[in-house]
Amino acid sequence: MTQSKIVGLFIYPIKSCGPVALDAAQLVRGGLQFDRRYMLVDEQGSFITGRTVPRLLQVRLRLVMADRPVFLADHPDVSSTLQIPAHGPKEGERLLVEVWRDRPWAVAVEEGSAWFSALLGSSVRLVHLGESDLRQVNPERSRSGDVVSFADAYPLLVTNEASLEALNRRLSTPVEMGRFRPNIVYDGRRPFEEDYWAEIKLGSIDCDAPKLCDRCVMTTVDVTTGRGAKEPLATLAKFRRWSGAVWFGMNVIPRSTGWLHLGDAVETDLVREHPSLLV
Repeated sequence: MTQSKIVGLFIYPIKSCGPVALDAAQLVRGGLQFDRRYMLVDEQGSFITGRTVPRLLQVRLRLVMADRPVFLADHPDVSSTLQIPAHGPKEGERLLVEVWRDRPWAVAVEEGSAWFSALLGSSVRLVHLGESDLRQVNPERSRSGDVVSFADAYPLLVTNEASLEALNRRLSTPVEMGRFRPNIVYDGRRPFEEDYWAEIKLGSIDCDAPKLCDRCVMTTVDVTTGRGAKEPLATLAKFRRWSGAVWFGMNVIPRSTGWLHLGDAVETDLVREHPSLLV
């Protein structure tokens, strides 16, 4: 048994847009509260991400707690600030949207649609995923009733500071953990120990660790400039590539709800024989 602690908590209210760092976060059905409940879609309802539109990664978000909490969104190229309700719109047009293989219903947010259409120079819709429309996690790697928001596949992504340090030692220019868009960062005792997890305990919450996270070109985008390069993916591929993908971080499914705080313990059992069992 190894024990570390949580050193970073992040939500991404709009899929592919910037993070909001928190001191405490509530775990609800589908992941951390407010995480990836908003998403952009094109005129056909298909999801839009930073993989093809890297400018989205430059959208900065702030959470303002009021009678009804809101997120404020800004971009360096836009003079106005977008305000959207953290809990989603009270009403709006329901749309059938597409995110990977799923087709959930979502509610359009007209003010947000106009703001993002102006930013991107094309017609897009900002949509919100309600509680009743959460997506079922891959049934081959989850239990019935395990759900996820607009995140790619799993409710939580956990990354290890020691793993990032091992990667940065191989890079001429180190990268920050934000390139990997984790929900939870912990101070691991050794690099890539997360490869061998079967279960994990975050604070008082037991979780399953069903699958490593395969990484894409979004990790190569510098959010300051909005430009992509080859790193860190090229270097990561030299020592973290198998089964046709490049791996960094662990996808996690919580088994209950509750609160997580910076400094909460992270307890793990290292039981996998080889990380390829988790792809």
